[in-house]
Amino acid sequence: MTAGERHETVVFEQLMAQGAVKRQGSGRPRLRPLRVSGDKGYSSRKIRRYLRRRGIRLTIPHKENERRRGRFDKSLYRERNRVERCFNRLKQFRRIATRYEKKADNYLAMLTLASIFLWL
Repeated sequence: MTAGERHETVVFEQLMAQGAVKRQGSGRPRLRPLRVSGDKGYSSRKIRRYLRRRGIRLTIPHKENERRRGRFDKSLYRERNRVERCFNRLKQFRRIATRYEKKADNYLAMLTLASIFLWL
């Protein structure tokens, strides 16, 4: 959770450190994903270097003012659509879209309830 005015790139490394990727079937979760996909807001040298150092592939388009290096796979980038649609569905709940809950724990609880409601 970040403040409403902060960009997510500020806490990107913390997010990557705390996340775990659940395996299909049994077994311990992986501590890092195979690939990270993000929008142009995540296109920074620092983030790209961080992901490369850890052996994580990335699908992030370059900004117009950057020198383009490497290939960009549009078909993989289109898969982000599923995640964006999930956020759209969650924001249909007014309580989540306007963030009535000021405490992070309460907001995460409301997100969990909304996710359960959508799942059912």
